[in-house]
Amino acid sequence: MKLAEALSLRAETLRRLESLRSRITANARYQEGETPSEDAAALLTEAQSLIDEWQSLMRRINRTNAASDLGADGTLTDALARRDALRLHHRLLTGAADAAAGADHSGFTRQLRSELKILAALPVSQVRAEADRVSRDLRELDARIQRANWEVDLLD
Repeated sequence: MKLAEALSLRAETLRRLESLRSRITANARYQEGETPSEDAAALLTEAQSLIDEWQSLMRRINRTNAASDLGADGTLTDALARRDALRLHHRLLTGAADAAAGADHSGFTRQLRSELKILAALPVSQVRAEADRVSRDLRELDARIQRANWEVDLLD
């Protein structure tokens, strides 16, 4: 099984667990004289089995990520951490540029020429250019990670 398939299976397992959680909640109590539409205890047992599968899958994914070398990007785990950092950095830069440009319009508009001007504390065009560079780096790294996901075999 390729790593990408395991990641897809992980997402499907989480969706199934959420569905079971919802069904358990809906059937955990019922009115006297009625019967619940599903057996909550059986659903709990099924959910525990899925949790065990998910845990095993996560261990294999984590082992694979730590052992997979992506060359200059380090291990897959290193690349994932770098991708998360780039996402945070991009969000920070775009937020800062938007705020400096007055995109939020949070009550800082002048009504009269005699009122004080609001000035940008950051060079908006430079911050946006840096955000664009970070975004490009993020896209390129993400493409390398996705390629590796389809090339790397899941470890046992």
